[in-house]
Amino acid sequence: MLIAALAGCSAPVVSTQASETSASASAQEARIAEVAAELRALGPGVDPAEAERAARIAVLKPLDWAREWRVVDPPLVHNFKVVNGFRDKGVCQDWADALEIALHAEGFRTLELHRAIANARNLSLEHATVVVTARGQNWEQGLILDPWRLGQGRLWSARVQEDPRYIWESREAVRAWHRDWKARTPAAG
Repeated sequence: MLIAALAGCSAPVVSTQASETSASASAQEARIAEVAAELRALGPGVDPAEAERAARIAVLKPLDWAREWRVVDPPLVHNFKVVNGFRDKGVCQDWADALEIALHAEGFRTLELHRAIANARNLSLEHATVVVTARGQNWEQGLILDPWRLGQGRLWSARVQEDPRYIWESREAVRAWHRDWKARTPAAG
């Protein structure tokens, strides 16, 4: 019954009008410009061309992955599909991995990539994302690039400290905590 209820939320919106396609392309270009401005605002040393390339990748590539991974549902519904074997990819970790790889391939000189994780130490749904900073900045000063949160590959962005939904930790801090926790936990046997 749960699957039937969730399936009602999964119908993709199919556009047949050319004007909607151009409006979508126009909206995408506007979003790229917004994200590029957010990246440039990270510091005076950020190369505007790098900010533009990073923004273009962050806005457009997730839309390609959404089509490839057949992501047509809200994030939690799609997660359910992945966890239960109905889809292969599309949980937040997949989005973060793919975006990090795509951005890393650019070899940015003035931008640095970081990974952040929320809810790693509690029972809430863990969430992973990519954070971009100006070179040399602490990851907490960075910009979150999250194509999972809004669903269907649409990019959500904000400064780490301004995120209203999650409290982030660096991936390194979470890994250290996991190692320490495992060392303190007696082996099952």
